[in-house]
Amino acid sequence: MSIGTAFHPRTGPLNRKMQWREWSGYFAASVYHDAHDIEYNAIREAAALIDVSPLFKYSVTGPDATRLVDRIQVRDATKQRIGQVYYTCWCDEDGKVIDDGTVTRLAEDTYRWTAADPSLRWFRQNATGLDVTVEEITERLAAVALQGPRSREVLEAATGLQWGDLKYFRERPARIPHLDLDVDVTRTGYTGDLGCELWVDSDRAVELWDELMNAGQPFGIRPAGMLALDVVRVEAGLILLEVDYTSSRLALNNEQRYSPFELGILGQLVKFDKVDFVGKRALEAEQAAEGPPRRLVGLDVGWDGIEESAATSRAQVPVFDGGRQVGKATSTTWSPTLKKAIALASVGARHSEPGTALSIEWTVEGRRGRIAAEVTALPFFDPPRKRG
Repeated sequence: MSIGTAFHPRTGPLNRKMQWREWSGYFAASVYHDAHDIEYNAIREAAALIDVSPLFKYSVTGPDATRLVDRIQVRDATKQRIGQVYYTCWCDEDGKVIDDGTVTRLAEDTYRWTAADPSLRWFRQNATGLDVTVEEITERLAAVALQGPRSREVLEAATGLQWGDLKYFRERPARIPHLDLDVDVTRTGYTGDLGCELWVDSDRAVELWDELMNAGQPFGIRPAGMLALDVVRVEAGLILLEVDYTSSRLALNNEQRYSPFELGILGQLVKFDKVDFVGKRALEAEQAAEGPPRRLVGLDVGWDGIEESAATSRAQVPVFDGGRQVGKATSTTWSPTLKKAIALASVGARHSEPGTALSIEWTVEGRRGRIAAEVTALPFFDPPRKRG
């Protein structure tokens, strides 16, 4: 049975239509307002608060903490500085992705690791022989994403501090003095826009929510749910586990198992000039054989008649080159900012070059058809303010 997050005393009354979905055993609001477009506009034009507490969170501490992180994930942990956040993934022995998430280095021997799926057993299995402690802190630590072009102004109003010098994918602790409240701030998010995520002890979560909402009123802040988040993450070209790819631990066949090099930016994160990590040899062999057969791409879908307020579809639909299926679209949505339909798709490597003309299956009132689609580079939407 699902339960509310630490922010539920506030998000519950705001969700008047009672549109909830389950996220890792927690209630997550699908939409708070009459339509998710309102919340989408807050993310892209003002500021929005998104409860992301259901993320699995782990504390990795001890003299060998860096060795463990380096052993599991594909990036070089020895180059990660204190106060730096890595977006990364980790693989099985065959080089297939288990999950993706963030690793924040909080101190010389302390990391905070987030994941979409439970990962405690895998982390501890790989800690054999190391002087390291891995602890799940999901219930103890709440997290809220403050996103949008005015999010920095909201954060500064709430904390009384300046945040313009906190770089993209960096971390800094802060205190809200009049509440005697400690929070940790990371320049991260799942929207592809300017924003941050705030990490707070669960028993102080409601206080943080109230402070951000009060500080954000002059800047048009709104709570935002999963429907709006799904649209902006597709615009940003960000993948979702069990939608755009399957964890290798849950895959039923080889078709469902993905290499990082089949998942866009994940392939760019792999570093071979580091110590051995789980799956390294398999990935080296894959690259020596000219890489995997599939690639993640964006599709510009060329049908202007798509319902503009429709939510993101997570249904997999075929992608064709002429009469032959060459891949599948995994997430499809209407982009209010770009004024067109877009999709994330997995296609054959020789069909992955930007500008390649393909078609995608589309169903209207039970009737299947095909509409034109063109391969495009990801992300679809990448505003300079995101990194500014």
